[in-house]
Amino acid sequence: MNIENQVVLGLGGNMGNRTQHLAMAMVHIIQQIGPITRVSSVYETAAWGIEDQPAFLNLALCISTPFSPLQTLERCLRIEKQMGRHRKMKWGPRIIDIDILLYNDKIIRENQLFIPHPMMHERRFVLAPLAEILPQKKHPLLKKSFKDLLLQCPDTLPVKSLFNPILLE
Repeated sequence: MNIENQVVLGLGGNMGNRTQHLAMAMVHIIQQIGPITRVSSVYETAAWGIEDQPAFLNLALCISTPFSPLQTLERCLRIEKQMGRHRKMKWGPRIIDIDILLYNDKIIRENQLFIPHPMMHERRFVLAPLAEILPQKKHPLLKKSFKDLLLQCPDTLPVKSLFNPILLE
């Protein structure tokens, strides 16, 4: 029996052709993890953590997958590697970053896997696209909607909506 799980991923990058890297990551996700069921607009955001670097493009998307949380993580990491990501510095520049934000409504705290993403409620660049595609969905731990979490977010870095990739042909 093939059980489909609903997963929300956050994608971002600030190196090279950022738009092309997001598009390529979405193609890899469809091919290696599962179909995309929703996608947010693309947002340009100032770098978080280490601020002296180019701005990021970020988006959130929902996928349907038969894979377990750990299998999904392994596939996300493989896609990052295939696209040329090298993990050198925490919060440093990157071609692509693929984070599992939500996996169904599960709460997972294991060695390398933390779902829901532990800092998503503190990052405007995660909450803005998430609130766009799932405004009323509640955070599994905090029990607040993503729309409300965005309104209460302590992060003051600017997040600017640029375009929605599904409207482009």
